[in-house]
Amino acid sequence: MTTITTNTASTTTNTAINSNSKNGNQDPGLYFIDLARQYSSPVGGETELEPTELNTVKCSGGFLVVSTDKLRVKYTNVNHHGHNVGVIQADRPAPEKRLVYYFEIYVRNAGAKGQIAIGFTNHSFKMRRQPGWEANSCGYHGDAGNLYRGSGIGEAFGPAFTTNDTVGAGINYASQEFFFTKNGAVVGAVYKDIKGLLLPTVAVHSQNEEIEVNFGKKSFAFDLKEYERQQVMKQQMAVDKISLPPIVSYELVRSYLLHNGYEETLKAFDVASKNTIPSISIAQENGFGEQHIAYALAQRKAVRQLIRNGEIDSALGKLHEWYPQIVQDEKSATCLLLHSQKFIELVRAGALEEAVHYGRIELAKFFKLPGFDDLVRDCAALLAYEQPHQCSAGYLLEESQREIVADAVNGMILLTDPNVKDAQSCLRSHLERLLRQLTVCCLERRSLNGDQGEGFHLHRALNSTSTAGRGPSANTLV
Repeated sequence: MTTITTNTASTTTNTAINSNSKNGNQDPGLYFIDLARQYSSPVGGETELEPTELNTVKCSGGFLVVSTDKLRVKYTNVNHHGHNVGVIQADRPAPEKRLVYYFEIYVRNAGAKGQIAIGFTNHSFKMRRQPGWEANSCGYHGDAGNLYRGSGIGEAFGPAFTTNDTVGAGINYASQEFFFTKNGAVVGAVYKDIKGLLLPTVAVHSQNEEIEVNFGKKSFAFDLKEYERQQVMKQQMAVDKISLPPIVSYELVRSYLLHNGYEETLKAFDVASKNTIPSISIAQENGFGEQHIAYALAQRKAVRQLIRNGEIDSALGKLHEWYPQIVQDEKSATCLLLHSQKFIELVRAGALEEAVHYGRIELAKFFKLPGFDDLVRDCAALLAYEQPHQCSAGYLLEESQREIVADAVNGMILLTDPNVKDAQSCLRSHLERLLRQLTVCCLERRSLNGDQGEGFHLHRALNSTSTAGRGPSANTLV
């Protein structure tokens, strides 16, 4: 199954497919060209940078001294009033596109009053105040264990902390909460009502107070991995409470195997489930029921296997014999995928001279055609490197590219069925459409949280129950 992602390119193609019947001018194979592009430009972008040290440029420097490694802070003044706070932020905001962010401090010396604080503040925070005393900030304070959230009035929260204690602060993006720990145990959590980027922040406020900050270079006292696992399990338990009959997942899997032409696996699946699953069918959608996704099953299986084995000439031969209408337009998206895959297989085999000759004859036809030139350029780029797997176009040499081509041909064969009225039903199985919808829902939920939190990870969703020592449930699949 191809990767489930959403981007502008695929949306454009989907619109075109929606507005054209299978007999229209738009080539449905363009959908799979867009899938190929997604591998060259993976969704998610660069990895977020994490805080690694304290920001010594923007801090209340007159009241504290920072060590040369920018991880230890000591209060050097005498506390006369509330504006003499030694406060300092991290060098970068807390990363947002994840399940949890967390950091810790170790109290080396609680000083005269133990007025140490840990929490989160934004970029506009006044740098002579305790975190939590001002708007858009939250802080857990050591002298009385109070929590401050945008006000100078604290609320009872947890125990005080002092010399030799380790205290942590985190953001749970899934539940939209701040949480705090002491000596490896969770003290409590509160709703995160602050939007935008937040910086890990610490403060000292009485003579000789000294703390050491840990942004993750050393092991945490708190078991962050176990906490994350528990948060995932909470989400899974919420899903498991939704009542769905087991037949739903069975039929989704069966329709997926039918759609993609996995005939042998389908037979084994039917045998294995014969005595446990009642015989029902997914309701027809736009006239596209099981009898239609079973169309040309043996031929689709044969062509798919040839493509997955890299035998593109044989696959083209079968298509010319069985479904010549698919390859009669030599400048179609499907033909581009097939010819580019033939070129890729030659590069993979080290037959570079033959690849150059093939490219000049077959790929040159597509070079200046709108929507095709980028894939052609990526193919040609493979010739420029001694180790093409490691270049920017190396994604073309992955097994996933063969799957994209196989999926494209499979969909085009399904489109030759005279009873089919909906092109999208041929391009994506019921299961893939469900997963796309789930992805969109997860992205929308994250958008409502200010684009904070994890995106949808299919492999994590499928494996979440097995990590807890249970077999997959009917709900895990969806």
